Amino acid sequence: MPFIHQRVDIGYADLPCETGEKGRNYVTPQGKKYPSITTVLSILSRQKIMEWRKRVGEEEANAISRAAAGRGTSVHTLVEKYLNNEPIDESAMPNAKAAFRSLQPILDAHVGKIFIQEAPLYSDHLQVAGRCDLVAEFDGKISIVDIKTSKRAKDASEISSYFMQEAAYAIMFEERTGIPVTNLVTVMSVDFADPIIFREKRDNWTKSLRETIARYQSEQIHT
Repeated sequence: MPFIHQRVDIGYADLPCETGEKGRNYVTPQGKKYPSITTVLSILSRQKIMEWRKRVGEEEANAISRAAAGRGTSVHTLVEKYLNNEPIDESAMPNAKAAFRSLQPILDAHVGKIFIQEAPLYSDHLQVAGRCDLVAEFDGKISIVDIKTSKRAKDASEISSYFMQEAAYAIMFEERTGIPVTNLVTVMSVDFADPIIFREKRDNWTKSLRETIARYQSEQIHT
């Protein structure tokens, strides 16, 4: 059965994006510049990433990062086309297609009405912005749905930044549309294993989200 789309108007077609040394910023229709939520949350993993890069070496780290980013982008594109009821690009890399095929039964079984896909959102309240994968019914409940790829299975304690990111999207979406979203869903494809579904509640993550945003803003003032 084709996926049903009930597009929600967020008030604009897109948000200009600027990328610099300090990360990505979006420009709102009012001309305000807000950092990407992924840039903000990157401060949580900064130390671990620095240690990892030092351990494996810059050249190897760059190669691994490029490969992971490329695969993630390809999987997102395949999922987006599938949810748009478009033919799948069979020329995609085999690892990306394998990840998508593992996700396909989950999309078929759980995703209902689709409201937005790959949509740029922002929040004047939080003063952040970002591009949300999907807002849709998941098991009949309107949810922020985020697609992730991973080389290994992870547990919830390792991906708190994902839940904060999704909570931010929920707040952004409500500001832009007036529609509250309290359910957060992470669908993670895992190499050579079954995908994992994580379900969370927005309100369990807003406090840590605001604290991380405040920390990021403080760092910008003092640098």
